[in-house]
Amino acid sequence: NDEVYAIEMGTEISNLSDAIRHQPNWTTEGCSTLIKGENITCKCEHLTFFAIPPNENHFISKNDLTALTYITYIGCGLSLFFLSIGLFMHFLMRKVKATDSVRVLINLFMALFLLNVAFLSNEYVARAKDITACKVMAGFMHYCLLSSFTWFAVEAFHLCLQIAKHSVTIKHYIIKISVVGWAPPALVVSIIYVLGKYGEQTITTDTSNVTMCWILDSDVHYYVNIGYYCFIFIFTFSTFVVVLRWLSMLKLSRLNKVEKVQRSRTATSDITTILGLCCMLGLTWSFAFFSFGALRLPSYYIFTILNSFQGESTSAASFKCIYLSSDQLLGMH
Repeated sequence: NDEVYAIEMGTEISNLSDAIRHQPNWTTEGCSTLIKGENITCKCEHLTFFAIPPNENHFISKNDLTALTYITYIGCGLSLFFLSIGLFMHFLMRKVKATDSVRVLINLFMALFLLNVAFLSNEYVARAKDITACKVMAGFMHYCLLSSFTWFAVEAFHLCLQIAKHSVTIKHYIIKISVVGWAPPALVVSIIYVLGKYGEQTITTDTSNVTMCWILDSDVHYYVNIGYYCFIFIFTFSTFVVVLRWLSMLKLSRLNKVEKVQRSRTATSDITTILGLCCMLGLTWSFAFFSFGALRLPSYYIFTILNSFQGESTSAASFKCIYLSSDQLLGMH
């Protein structure tokens, strides 16, 4: 509760031969914490200022959690609906030979579809109070999350190949990228599962608690998820800049050949293309980097809105971006 306690010696200390260095740094060294229900006992072998740090989940209010939950359920529900349409259309027209761009896109659709299914069913599994089932659900959702990140990178790699398609050829391309997209996340999740890092996690608000199946160790979460996405973001954002540059060059070359009356149509097309690229490359997940300090709560809302509706946006915009952008990029050659 923002309270800091100090133990005083009961006497004045002055004229020290060596100055005491004050550093704004909290450490758990020399202390052990015993938690029994709502009671916390601290045992330390030295004297200093003492404080009980708030749980990472204590900063969110019940109203904010309720609002974010409704946004998430609505967004994930709509995402599932539109992703289902995209997958259904693909399998309905499977007799038509699909291009590599479509195959990569469908794998991304599948990863996002499974992620939404896992997230929407997670809380119900947690309520069942089955430890084994909760661990399996946590591992499954983590796998879907890492797979989605990986397919963002694969999509970026595929766009890079589209730019240099006439100079780069990879044998058994779809098989190789499928292994890259689905296998590494399975290996990571298997290791974490064996280490026993999955289980039931409680999100505490000012009035109630909400449980879900997820990673119990915060260090594992930050190093594996945040760390992994950092590498993905650097690669996908670089690809985003390169692709936009190529598309802008193509746009300028084409605008010089058409009448001015047609130029008003390019604004909407540009917005759709940028939206499609952001969704396909997972750039909206970067708002997680701002979930600290004063920007923490606003970033939660922005992050939740963009990423819960990501499946809907991806299915609506990325088909256009995949077909038009790839063909336009190829057209420059």
